[in-house]
Amino acid sequence: MISVNNLTKTIEQRPILQDINVNIHKGKLTTIIGPNGAGKSTLLSAITRLTDYDQGTITIDEHAIDDYKSNELAKKLSILKQTNITELNITVEQLVQFGRFPYSKGRLKKEDKVKIQEALSLLNLTEIKDRYIKTLSGGQRQRAYVAMTIAQDTEYILLDEPLNNLDMKHAVQIMQILRHLAHHYNKTIVVVIHDINFASCYSDHIIAIKDGQTFISDAKDQVVQAETLSQLYDMPVKVEEIESQRICIYYDELEASAQAES
Repeated sequence: MISVNNLTKTIEQRPILQDINVNIHKGKLTTIIGPNGAGKSTLLSAITRLTDYDQGTITIDEHAIDDYKSNELAKKLSILKQTNITELNITVEQLVQFGRFPYSKGRLKKEDKVKIQEALSLLNLTEIKDRYIKTLSGGQRQRAYVAMTIAQDTEYILLDEPLNNLDMKHAVQIMQILRHLAHHYNKTIVVVIHDINFASCYSDHIIAIKDGQTFISDAKDQVVQAETLSQLYDMPVKVEEIESQRICIYYDELEASAQAES
């Protein structure tokens, strides 16, 4: 389990995270939601040691994150950042190979090659594995980076907006894959996501952050409530149940009134 306790982060005297307290449970798909600028990506970066913080503690399996050596942490936890380099003069397969670096140090063994091919197949990239990253569409590149992260084969997988640049089909596929990894391979998946309906349909647990603070952290059905989400996003959100899934309907009240009048 990842435990975040009393986490505070300030940049130029502006509070980014304020006394965050959350637990991320093993073998679950947890999504982090909230308005733009709420601190979602900063929280993810703090958990993965990509950014420091002012106060608080972060532990992974009851060990302080700062106590892990870099290579040990890279075998336990992987992250896909929100922004990645796109003009790389390497192939898809070569990019995915980077995921095995904590184990191979650049000298791929049989086990590394198996993990690479599994990740390529899982993300439907086998047919384009020899294409150069810079020649791909945004969606293809995003899937390649997700494959690299999965090839790292860590117990904890953290992804910052992995659905960026993906069409509906591939966004669904990514979420299905992540849920499969959590439920069938006991991976602990944490995803920063903007689409509340993807969070509702695929999450086990949802962490909602607003203004740098924990707004709510609970099982998805406890979070996906009309009143809760309306307060989180400062706009009317309606929740309907369709085929046992809670679907959020959100709209601008003034625009809705204008359309009704017309």
